Amino acid sequence: MTRKFILASFVGASLMTACASQPDPVEEVVEAPIAAPEPVTQTPPPRVVQDTTPPPVVLPPDPNLPIPGTADDFAYQSGGEPRVFFAYNRYELTNEARDVLRRQANWLQIYSEYTAVIEGHADERGTREYNLALAERRADSVRAFLVSQGVTPNRLRTVSYGKERPIDPRSNEEGWARNRNGFTNLNSSSSS
Repeated sequence: MTRKFILASFVGASLMTACASQPDPVEEVVEAPIAAPEPVTQTPPPRVVQDTTPPPVVLPPDPNLPIPGTADDFAYQSGGEPRVFFAYNRYELTNEARDVLRRQANWLQIYSEYTAVIEGHADERGTREYNLALAERRADSVRAFLVSQGVTPNRLRTVSYGKERPIDPRSNEEGWARNRNGFTNLNSSSSS
């Protein structure tokens, strides 16, 4: 065999192999990785939170306090007694008297079924006529202040007792100081 023949055979076989159809390459299908399932979380049922705030304490009325809306309550709210005091030979209200009268005015506005007679008083020194006039000015000062605080004027009357009705029988400075006063005497509207 000749070399040519071997070469020709080889080339021919090569060509035949090259011309032969080859199968399409197989595409390799790559599947996406399977994702792991989401973890299942179970929501626990809502917790019932109990209110731990204690209920408000309702105190029974204090048996030592007067019943609201009574004359005793008026005296209590006035600071112990519904009376204001004046300096010797004066009818101007002190700051302390104004505080008492503010509390009285507030009470009178809440309990509108009451009227009041403002009593003016003086100590035993001086003439009867002088003390009646001074006590009248004291009663007028109390009334004017209560009206300025919102009490309706027709619910208030004044009367002067001068030195005729002392609350302290002592004839000394302490007794006289107690007797120089303006007293708010309550009346129920139904009885006036």
